[in-house]
Amino acid sequence: MALLSAMLWLYYALLTKDLLLLTINTVGCVVESAYLAIYLAYAPKQARTFTAKLVCIMNVALYGAMVCVLQLLVKDGESRVTIAGGIGSAFALAVFVAPLAIIRQVIRTKSVEFLPFWLSFFLTISAVVWFFYGLLMKDFFVATPNVLGLLFGLAQMSLHLVYKNPKKKGAVSEVQVPADDEKNQLPLQQQQQAGTTAHVVAPIIEADEEVVNGREDDVGGDKQESVSVVDIVLPPPEEHPALPPLDHPAPLPPMRMAVEVV
Repeated sequence: MALLSAMLWLYYALLTKDLLLLTINTVGCVVESAYLAIYLAYAPKQARTFTAKLVCIMNVALYGAMVCVLQLLVKDGESRVTIAGGIGSAFALAVFVAPLAIIRQVIRTKSVEFLPFWLSFFLTISAVVWFFYGLLMKDFFVATPNVLGLLFGLAQMSLHLVYKNPKKKGAVSEVQVPADDEKNQLPLQQQQQAGTTAHVVAPIIEADEEVVNGREDDVGGDKQESVSVVDIVLPPPEEHPALPPLDHPAPLPPMRMAVEVV
């Protein structure tokens, strides 16, 4: 899409004889072509095939058809410039809308790992500069799409401010089974007579702590306590000898276990 946008603006610059647009979009075509060449060289076979088909359809067939139609069927030079400028603006808007998928991923994962700060920063600066250039040159085909580019750039910068230091969830939490739970007070024989599944109610502590090599580093998060019911499947009674009845069943001792929190 970025290569096609640069090619469209290059054609528009040739029609309007705008030297600045001609220069920058020539560089853009070279850079984007190199980017695609590197991608095609190292991408997996399926992705390489898909990208090659997309380049042939959009950057060769679609672009070539547009240029042929404008050059052969549109005789008026002013109309040709208007149509080329409108198409270029539409694809420039598509390029600016493309980061929407990344913005959605950042909000969903609360991480800016896939949204480089300097890329967002320079895209915003570029949109500002090209907006004022189009405004001063009274070329609204250049100025209009950069309004949206400026808005999306500011949105990306805001996401960096919000999610640049995400809270880290602890890798390990400790589970304490309470001794005063009535279901844990039942002796094993009564649990076997009641059924083959015992329900253990255990509080799970979710802490914003990081455990590294047995050392906990508190990162200042609040602890939240919730209750989880775990079904433990017990073997049938006939597979092991029956225990003698207990006059005064003793409570089960507290059990401690470590569970991994994903």
